[in-house]
Amino acid sequence: MGDMIESRVALVTGAAQGIGAAVATRLAANGFAVVINHHSASSEERARELAEMLTRDHGVETMAAQCDVADFEAVKEMVAAIKERFGRIDVLVNNAGITRDGLLMRMKDDQFESVIDTNLGGAFNCMRHVVPLMVKARYGRIVNISSVVGVYGNAGQVNYAASKAGLIGMTKSAAKELGARGITVNAVAPGFIETAMTAELDETASGALTSRIAAGRLGAPEDVANAVAFLAGDEASYVTAQVLGVDGGISL
Repeated sequence: MGDMIESRVALVTGAAQGIGAAVATRLAANGFAVVINHHSASSEERARELAEMLTRDHGVETMAAQCDVADFEAVKEMVAAIKERFGRIDVLVNNAGITRDGLLMRMKDDQFESVIDTNLGGAFNCMRHVVPLMVKARYGRIVNISSVVGVYGNAGQVNYAASKAGLIGMTKSAAKELGARGITVNAVAPGFIETAMTAELDETASGALTSRIAAGRLGAPEDVANAVAFLAGDEASYVTAQVLGVDGGISL
């Protein structure tokens, strides 16, 4: 079951699939009770199936929690429900995110605002409601899932890049506020990861993309999950305000 204390509780947002599901699975393997946040009724079945699998495979408590992280009051209610169930939240992984790509000159207000509200505002909402529990416990691990796009930018993703760059600034500022209270705050910046979106690339586009990566391959969700698991553990107690790139060397 791993080397973590079984009673510790991790909340992973956007965890019904992709990187979030991989993170939830890795933390469960390390003995964490895991709360699998998901956005809507359409993802309810996936979230519940994942929760059941993690309990069955790793013997940990799990909880599926539907909540739009962009909704401040909904997040407040979700955190209250988690507190009632488990009494604590030791780890927060802000993974929930969306894309609504488009060129700057053609981008609509709602394209920009919805991405900022979910990717950046959602992380703030979760931190705002979870941090008081961590401060009271004088222990916490917060890991924000940023992106290499937030570091280097990308054409057609002004909104997404702004949200992910904002997460890095939020990470560093929160780390300065919370470090003396036993809470670390770090970010992970994935590169191109094998997801449903990258699976749609044709062979030519996939080859061109892979040629830019020093490792010679796209990343797997588990590569990101392993980095998150380190930052969520006791071994990383003196690591805070950092941005860990998990990009196979695409940034070289």
